Amino acid sequence: MLRKVSYSRELFPELLLGQATQVNILVGSHVWIEDQEVAWIDGEVVKINGDEAEIQTTNGKKTYTGNILIAVNPFQRLPHLYDAQMMAHYKGAPLGELSPHVFAIADVAYRAMINEGKSNSILVSGESGAGKTETTKMLMQYLAYLGGRAATEGRTVEQQVLEKVASNRQKSVYDIFDSLWGTSRFGKFVEIQFDKRGRISGAAIRTYLLERSRVCQVSDPERNYHCFYLLCAAPQEEIDKYKLGNPRSFHYLNQTNCYELVGVSDAQDYLATRRAMDIVGISKQEQDAIFRVVAAILHLGNIEFAKGKEVDSSVPKDDKSKFHLQTTAELLMCDPNALEDALCKRVMITPEEVIKRSLDPVGATVSRDGLAKTIYSRLFDWLVDKINNSIGQDPNSTCLIGVLDIYGFESFKSNSFEQFCINYTNEKLQQHFNQHVFKMEQEEYTREEIDWSYIEFVDNQDVLDLIEKYAFHNYKLPALATRLCLPRGAILLHCVVKGDNSPSRKHLWCIPGSLAGGIFQSTVSQKPGGIVALLDEACMFPKSTHETFSNKLYQTFSKHKRFIKPKLSRTDFTIAHYAGEVLYQSDQFLDKNKDYVVPEHQDLLSASKCSFVAGLFPSIPEETTKSSKFSSIGSRFKLQLQQLMETLNSTEPHYIRCVKPNNVLKPAIFENVNVMQQLRCGGVLEAIRISCAGYPTRRTFFEFINRFKILAPETVQGNFDEKAACKKVLEKMGLQGYQIGKTKVFLRAGQMAELDSRRAEKLSNAAKTIQRKIRTHIARRKFIALCEAAIVMQTLCRRSLACKLYENLRREAAAIKVQKNQRRHHSRKSYKRLQNSATILQAGSRATAARKEFRYRRQTKAAIIIQAYWRCHKAYSYCKKLKKAALVSQCRWRGQLARKELRKLKMAARETGALKEAKDKLEKKVEELTWRLQFEKRLRTDLEESKEQEISKLQQSLQEMQIKIDETNALVVKEREASRKATEEAAATAVKETPVPFEDTEKIERLTAEVDGLKALLQSERERAEEWERKCLEAEKSSEEKHKKLEETERRVHQLQDSLNRLEDRVSNLESENKVLRQQALSIAQTNKILALRSRSIMQRTESSRNAEGRAQKALNEKQQENQDLLIRCVAQQLGFAKGRPISACIIYKCLRQWRSFEVERTSIFDRIVQTIGQAIEPQDNNDILAYWLSNTSYLLLLLQRTLKASGAAGTTQRRRSTSATLFGMMTQSFRGIPRGVDISSVDGEITGAIDSTLTHIEAKYPALLFKQQLTAYVEKIYGMIRDNLKKEISPLLGLCIQAPRTAKVSALTQGNAAAQQSLFAHWRGIVQSFSTYMQVMKGNYVPSFLIRKVHTQVFSFVNVQLFNSLLLRRECCSFSNAEYVKAGLAELENWCYDATEEYVGPAWDELKHIRQAIGFLVIHQKPQKTLDEVSHDLCPVLSIQQLYRISTMYWDDNYGTHSLSPDVIANMKVLMTEDSNNAVSSSFLLDDDSSIPFTVDDLAKSTEQISISDIEPPPLIHDHASFSFLLPISE
Repeated sequence: MLRKVSYSRELFPELLLGQATQVNILVGSHVWIEDQEVAWIDGEVVKINGDEAEIQTTNGKKTYTGNILIAVNPFQRLPHLYDAQMMAHYKGAPLGELSPHVFAIADVAYRAMINEGKSNSILVSGESGAGKTETTKMLMQYLAYLGGRAATEGRTVEQQVLEKVASNRQKSVYDIFDSLWGTSRFGKFVEIQFDKRGRISGAAIRTYLLERSRVCQVSDPERNYHCFYLLCAAPQEEIDKYKLGNPRSFHYLNQTNCYELVGVSDAQDYLATRRAMDIVGISKQEQDAIFRVVAAILHLGNIEFAKGKEVDSSVPKDDKSKFHLQTTAELLMCDPNALEDALCKRVMITPEEVIKRSLDPVGATVSRDGLAKTIYSRLFDWLVDKINNSIGQDPNSTCLIGVLDIYGFESFKSNSFEQFCINYTNEKLQQHFNQHVFKMEQEEYTREEIDWSYIEFVDNQDVLDLIEKYAFHNYKLPALATRLCLPRGAILLHCVVKGDNSPSRKHLWCIPGSLAGGIFQSTVSQKPGGIVALLDEACMFPKSTHETFSNKLYQTFSKHKRFIKPKLSRTDFTIAHYAGEVLYQSDQFLDKNKDYVVPEHQDLLSASKCSFVAGLFPSIPEETTKSSKFSSIGSRFKLQLQQLMETLNSTEPHYIRCVKPNNVLKPAIFENVNVMQQLRCGGVLEAIRISCAGYPTRRTFFEFINRFKILAPETVQGNFDEKAACKKVLEKMGLQGYQIGKTKVFLRAGQMAELDSRRAEKLSNAAKTIQRKIRTHIARRKFIALCEAAIVMQTLCRRSLACKLYENLRREAAAIKVQKNQRRHHSRKSYKRLQNSATILQAGSRATAARKEFRYRRQTKAAIIIQAYWRCHKAYSYCKKLKKAALVSQCRWRGQLARKELRKLKMAARETGALKEAKDKLEKKVEELTWRLQFEKRLRTDLEESKEQEISKLQQSLQEMQIKIDETNALVVKEREASRKATEEAAATAVKETPVPFEDTEKIERLTAEVDGLKALLQSERERAEEWERKCLEAEKSSEEKHKKLEETERRVHQLQDSLNRLEDRVSNLESENKVLRQQALSIAQTNKILALRSRSIMQRTESSRNAEGRAQKALNEKQQENQDLLIRCVAQQLGFAKGRPISACIIYKCLRQWRSFEVERTSIFDRIVQTIGQAIEPQDNNDILAYWLSNTSYLLLLLQRTLKASGAAGTTQRRRSTSATLFGMMTQSFRGIPRGVDISSVDGEITGAIDSTLTHIEAKYPALLFKQQLTAYVEKIYGMIRDNLKKEISPLLGLCIQAPRTAKVSALTQGNAAAQQSLFAHWRGIVQSFSTYMQVMKGNYVPSFLIRKVHTQVFSFVNVQLFNSLLLRRECCSFSNAEYVKAGLAELENWCYDATEEYVGPAWDELKHIRQAIGFLVIHQKPQKTLDEVSHDLCPVLSIQQLYRISTMYWDDNYGTHSLSPDVIANMKVLMTEDSNNAVSSSFLLDDDSSIPFTVDDLAKSTEQISISDIEPPPLIHDHASFSFLLPISE
C-alpha cells in the first residue's frame, strides 16, 4: 500500500527499536512511518517529491528488539509466509538483512552452532493465545529443513524427526500434543540433536507441570483438553463404539460455552492425530486403548451421587449415572461394583481391623474427579515416554538446538498452585534473560573499554530466594539422629533440637539427599526457607491445613519486601513478581502439591483386564508404599526447572517474544495497553531502554573501513591505522555520541542508517557524474546545429516584433492622455454633488434635535406637577384606610383570642370526662381484683383447714397403727415366752419319754402363722404410712406454690391500688383545674357577649376601670413590687449552683412561698418570671444557657409538683404531651386577666413565714396552677431545643458515616498506620465528641440524670433511623466493606456508652437495634446457607420482611465476591410480602423519627430524690436586703 508522508516530520530509517535520529532519506531506504491504528508500520521509500515521500508499506507481523524477535499473532492462517520458498529465502541470510521472521532466528541459531560448535537454544515465551505453539512448529520445521535428510537404510531417526517433529501435514509429535492436550496446558523443551556435519541425529521431549485440574474444571470461554473434542468429532463408528455424543452432554466439557474454534476442524484433527500416532510408532491396539481411556474419563465425569440409606453414604443418583458408571467400567475393563465401591467408600487399615468407611455425595464427587485426573496424568506420562522411546536419542551428538515452549506469566482473579508454578518458571526464565541480555550487553561494553554508565535493571533474585531457597533455623543438632528413607532422594531427620537458651523440642526436617551432608554440623545458620520448602513441610504433617500454611508464610516472610499479606484475608498471600503483584489463594495448595494415588483407585485399575490400563497403574511394592507415602509436586517441578536452567545455561540463547494483539482472538484488532503489558512482562521494554541508551550497532574496524572508506578516501591511503581511520571517517561525517573500543566501533541508534544513507548518496553522486558527462557531449552536438538555424529565425522575428512594439507604444500614449482629462472632469462633478447633499442633511438634523429638546422639557414640567398631586392624594387615602383597618383588626384579634381560649377550655373539660371514664374502669377492675383476692384468701383458708384436718387424720391413724404395732410386738413377746416355756417342758417330757401332745404342736403353728400375719399387716401399715407421708409432702408443696401465687396476687392488687390512688389524685386535681377553667370560660363568654352589645362604650369603661384598679394595686403593693423587681434582676443573672442545686430555682421558690403568691388570685410575679426565662433562652444555639435554665426550670417544677395541690388533692399531675407546643397556647393568657367573680379554691391552713426543710402541700390558686403548666411547657421546650441542637450537629456527620470514605479507606488499608485509621473513623469520633460535649454541658449544669438519659435515648433513636433509612435507600452502602466500616463506628458508640455509665445513658444503646441487626446481617459469612427462619428470628428479629428483602437484594460483596441469601429464601420473602400486602399491612420499609416529649412531670418527680433548700445562701444582690432576710439559713 502506498502512502504519502512528510519525511521531515514522520519518517525514521529502519533500525533496531531504539532512539531515532532524523536523517536524509533516499529512494530505497527502509523506514518506519507513524500509523494511527497500529502506532508504527515499516515500508520502503519509492519516490521523493520535495518534502513528501511515497512509501510502500508492508503487513509484517514481526520485528526485532536487538536480538529479540517479537512475533505478533495474526489470528489467521498465512501459508505464504512459511512455505519452502520462504525457507530458501532466509537460508544463510544475515540477521537484519531481511524482514524479521522466525526463520531468521532459527537460521542464526543453526549457523552459530555450526560455526562455533556450541549448543544453542531458542526460548519462545508469551501468554496463552500469543502463538507460541505455531511459532515453535515453524522453528522445528525450519531446523528440519536445514538439517537435511540422511540417506541410510530403513527408517532413520532423522526421517522420524522430520516426519514427527516438522511435517507440514501435522504428522509431528508436536501436533500430537497439540491435538490431544493443547500445548498451552503444559511446558515442553524439545532437544534436536545434530552430528558433526550438521545433520539431525536425534531428539527428545521434556514436559513440565501438566495442568491436571483442567480435566474437571474449566473456565469460560476456554476449552478443555483438545482430545475430548477430537474424540467427540470422530467418525460415527468410533462414537458408537465409545458411546459418546455431543460435547454439551458431558459435565467436564459443558462448563464453558466454547465448544468449537474458528477455522479449526476437530474431525480433521482427529484423523491427523491418528496418522501422526502411526508415524510415531503407536500401534492400533495402543491407539484404541488411549482413546478408550479418554472416553472413560468423559463418562466418569457424568456420574452423579445422591445420599444413600445409611448416614453419610452415597449411591449413584439416577439411571443416567448408573449407565455412565457401567460404561466407564466397560471401557476400563474393570468390575462395575468395584468401581462404585472405589468411588463411594474408603478403606482404613488399623492394627486391630480393616474399617470400610462410606463417603457422602460431596466426598464421592471429589473421589470421582481425583480418579479422572490421575488416569489422565498417567496417560500423558505414558505417551511422552512412548514418543521419546520411538524417536530415539543420539548419545554421540556433540551439539544440539533446544526449543523451549512454555507458559507465560499469568495473573487471574483466582490464582492457585498452577499459577504459582507457572510464574515461578517465568521468574527463572526472566533471570536467565537478564543474565544473557542485560549483563552480556554491559560486559561487552566493559570488555571494549568504552565510556559507559551502567544501567540498572530489575533483578528478580530476591523473588527466587523467596520461592525456592532451602534453609534451616539456628539450632544445634545432636550427634545422633534417625535417618529414614523418603522418595526422590530425600531424607527425614527426627531429632531433639536444643537452642542456646531454650528447652529441648522435637522437630522434623525433610531435606534433599544432596543437602544431607551439610546438616550434621554443630550449628546451621541460614535464612528462612522458601515457599516451596514450607509447602513441602506443611504437606508432611497430616493435621496441616491451608490456614496453618498461610500463617507460617505470614510469620516467616512478614518483613520480606516481595511478600505481601492482604488486609482482608487470612489465607491469601501476594508476591511482587517482576511483571507485577499476583494474589494467590492457598486453599488448594496442599492438595495439589501432594502427588499420591488413592489406594482404592490403584487397586481397582491395576486389576483391570485391559493390559494398557493395568500398565498405567503398576503394582507398588509394600515396602515402597510404607516408606514413600509423600511425594511433592513442587519439589519435583523445582528439580526439573533447575535441570532446564542448567541446560539453558550451557547453550547460547535466542529469544522470541510472542504477543497477543487482542483478547477477542480476532484479526486486525490491536490493543495497545494489552501489548505494552505483555512487552513489559517479557522484559522487552527493558531491552529497548538499554538499546536506546547504549550502542545497538557495532562493527569491527575492518568491516567498518571496508564499507565506509568511500566516505573519506584520504584516510585509507598508504599505511594507515584502522582505529584512527574509523575515527576520522566518523569525525568527517559529523556524528556525535559514538564510541571506539579496542576492536569495534559502537554507534548510537540511527547512526548506522545515517552512514548507509551517506554512502548511498556518495555512490549515487558518482553515478550521476558519469551520466552527466555523456549526456553533455550528446546534447552539445545537437545544440550547435540548432543554434545556427535559430539565428536566422531570430533576425526575422525581431524585426517584425520591433515594428509592432513601436505602434503599440504610440497608441498607448494617446489613450493615456484622453483618460486623464475624462477622469478629472468626472471627479470634480462628483465632489460638488456630495458637498451640497451634506449641507442639506446637517441643517435638517440640527432642526430635528432642537424640536426634540423643547418637547422633552415641556413634558417633564407637566409630569412633575401631576406626580405632586397624585402623591398627595395617595398618602391621604392610605392614611384613612390604615385607620379603618387598625380598628377592624383590633376587634377581630380580640374576638379570635377569646374564641381560642374558649375552645381550649372545652377541650380540657372533655379530657376530664375521659379521665372519669378511665377511673370508673379502673375502679371496676380493682373491685374485680379485690373479689378475686378474697376468693383466693377463702380458698387458701379452706385449703389450710383441709390440710390440717388431713394431717390430723394421718397423725391419728399413725398413732393407732403405732399402738397396734406395740400390741402386736407385746403379743409376739408373750408368745415367744410361752413357746420357750413350752419347748422346755417338751424337752423335759421327751427326756422322761413322755409323748408330746398333738395340741401343743398345732398351737405353735397357729401362733407362728399369726405372727407372720401380724408381720405382713405391720409391713402394709408401714407402706400406708409412707404413702400418706408422700401425699403430705406433695400437699405441702402445692400449698407453698399456691401461697406464692397468693402473695403475687396480693402484690399486684397493691400495685393496682396504688395506681388507682394516683389516678384518683389526678382526677381530683383535674376536676379542680377544670372547675377553675370552666368558671373562667363562663366569665370570658359573658364578657364577649357584653363586648358584642356594647363595643366602644364598654371597652372605654373597662379600660378606665382597669387603669383605676392598676393604680390602686400599685399604691397598695408598691413595696412588694420593689421586691419583685429586685428578685427578677437577681434571677436574670446566672447564679450558678450550690451543692448540685440551682440557686435561682431555690430562691424563686422561697420567695413565692414567703409572699404567698401561690394562694393569691391575682399577681404579676409569675408573668415576669416566665418572661425572664423566655428572654434568657432566646439564643437557641447556646447549649450552656439552655442547660442552665433546663436545670432551674426542672428543679422549680419539681418543687411545685411536690407542694401545690388543687381542691384538696394531694398533688397534681400532667398528662404526656405529644409536642412541646400543647401548653404554649395557654401562655397568651395573662395572670392579671382573671375575672373577679371566679372562685378557684380555698385555703386549708396557714403557713408560717419561715420555710422548713420539709415541703408542705399548699392549695394553689389559678395563677399558680397556670404558672406550673407554663414551667412544664418551658421544661419540654428547652429539652426539645437541646435535643434538636444535638440532632442538627450530628446530622451532617451521619450522612458521612453511613458510607466509608474511599480515599481514607484505601489509605488505611495500604498504610495500616494509626493516622490512617484515625482519619477513617473521623466522622464517628466527631459524633462521639458531640455526645461527650453535650453530656459534659448538662452534667456541669446539674441537669437531672433522668432528662440526660431521655436526651440520649431520643438522639440514639434518631441515629438509628437516619443510618437505617440511608442503608435501605443507597445500594452502595449495602456492601461488605461498608458494613464493616459502620460496624466499627457503632463499636465506637458502644464504647462511649460504656464509659458514660448507665446513669446518664440508660437504654440508649438498645435504640440502635435496627442498624445493628442490619449491619450484623451484612457482615456474616455463608449467607446462602441461612434459612428464612434463622434470619428473621435469630439474626434480625426486629426487622420486617420488607426490610430484610430490601437489604438482601441490595447486598453486594466488594471484597470476597460472596452472594446474598439463596433464591429460595428471597422467593419466600416475596410470598410473605404479598400476603402482607393482601392483609392491608403497610409495606413501607423506612423508619420514622419520634420527636415527641418522652416523659411527664410524674416521671420526672419519681426519678428525682427529695430536694432540700434550707441551706441555700442568697446571692450578694439580695443578701443584705432586709426584705429578703427570710432567705438566710437558720444558723444566720
